[in-house]
Order: sequence, then structure tokens, then C-alpha cells
Amino acid sequence: MQLKEYLNEKRIIVDEALNGFLPETKGPAHELYDAIRYSLFAGGKRIRPILCIAAAEAVGGTSDDVMPVACAFEMIHTYSLIHDDLPAMDNDELRRGKPTNHMVYGEAIAILAGDGLLTEAFRIMACAELLARVGADRFIRVMEMVASAAGARGMVLGQVLDIRAEGKKIDTSHMEIIHAHKTGALLRASVTTGAILGGGTDEQIDQIDKYGKYIGLAFQISDDILDIEGSTEELGKQTGVDAERSKNTYPSNYGMNNAKKMLKEITASAVEVISGFDLKADILRQIAFYIMERKK
Repeated sequence: MQLKEYLNEKRIIVDEALNGFLPETKGPAHELYDAIRYSLFAGGKRIRPILCIAAAEAVGGTSDDVMPVACAFEMIHTYSLIHDDLPAMDNDELRRGKPTNHMVYGEAIAILAGDGLLTEAFRIMACAELLARVGADRFIRVMEMVASAAGARGMVLGQVLDIRAEGKKIDTSHMEIIHAHKTGALLRASVTTGAILGGGTDEQIDQIDKYGKYIGLAFQISDDILDIEGSTEELGKQTGVDAERSKNTYPSNYGMNNAKKMLKEITASAVEVISGFDLKADILRQIAFYIMERKK
């Protein structure tokens, strides 16, 4: 299957599942759920849940094996975007081509919408059906991995380090630590948990985990490049903001040509590390190149 067709097919499936997990709500909760759904269904690419599904399929599993966890990744990612956009963080007014959550609902509701998405993500993962399907050992391993990737050991730590590094010149290792946590942790966990829930062997899980590490870094480098070369219309968010905030990026620290060279090398490494997989992993290979070549 071609990647474009696969992405469209899986995005529809994920959106249907998300709508089932977080349906429109009347009564006292309607404002909160309206704010949650406003950002959740604002047109995201669903890369993290699709990576989770693709990794499960690469080891012989199906989307049914991972759907609650795949959707949880999208909910956690969306919560992080809502909070990133707040005045106390990046103070952005545009996300996915629409006004950011706090511009529509106010800062207080935006914060609470993000809080709601984060906690609802763990509610939908903590289901008896998933536990029965994969067994206690894999279930607990996945829950711990998602929590670590999203929290103070992963994405949240990366955000703190990124904020503290603004306006400062940092070395290569420091920047890699920031991006491995801020962007890479959730992407890496997406594919690794997919392999675990799909029934992968220890060797397969390890190889896909390494793939996830590479594409997490590739995604960040690609983001850094697009902030300079992309357009607001294509990306659905303001561009040029990294330079305005004196952020440490791969183009700013290494130069654009070297950043692009690094992106190609890291993508090649991601593909190489899963070279032992059969055709079922072709989508993972295509996604690696998609991340490298994307324009939005």
C-alpha cells in the first residue's frame, strides 16, 4: 500500500475511535469538551497513533491490538500543543490553521482542556479489554512507557530544558538531550509500544525502539528546517518563531546545509535498523522518508 493511502485510511480509523472515546457532551461538561474537541479535531496528521499502528502491524499485530494506546498518544500530543501555545509558554495564536485554544476559550479553559486530555488518555488505556488482550506484563510495560515519555522523565522535562536554553548557546549533547525528550520521547514510545502490543519479540521491539529514537530526532530536525523554509499557510502555524525566541535549533547551531545532511543520515539509519523486517514494515520505512521530506 502506498503511504498516502495508508495515512488517509488510518487517520479516518483513528478519528472515529477518538470521537468514540471523547464524544460531544451536553450539560455542565459541554464547555470543557467543546474546548478539548476543538483542538483534538483541528486536522492533525495523527502521526503518533499511525506510527503505533504501523509498528504493531510490522510485528504481525493489528490496529485493534493498539487502538486505545494509539489514541492516547494523540490526546497527549494535543494536550502538549494546547499548553505549548499558552502565553506563559510559546504564546502562539495559530495552530493547525486555526486560532489556538486559549485564543478561543481563554487561558483557564485551555489549561484545563489540556489537563483533561492528558488524564483521559490514561483512562482509555486503562481498560480491561486491552489488559486481557496483551496480558499483565505487556500492559504494565506499556503504561509505564507512555507515562515516562509524556511526563517529567520525557516530554515535560524536554520542555523545561528547552525554555531554560532560550537565548543561550548550548553544546551538541545538551541540544540532543532537549530534543530527545521534548519531541523524541513521545514519537519513540509510539512505535515501541506498538511493537510491544502487537506481540513483537524482544529483538523486534529493540529494533523498532531504535528506529523510534532515530525518527524522533529526524522529526525535530525537520521541524527546525520547516520553521525557516516552510510557510504559515502550509504548516498551519507561525513560522520563523525559533529565531525570534533565540531557540537552539539544528540549522542555527550547525547551519542549514549540515542540518539537512544530518536529517538524511538519521533517516537512513532509521531505515537500516529495521532492514531485517519483512514487507509488513514497509510503512515504517516510508514514514521515515515522509518525515524527512515533509513540507508541513
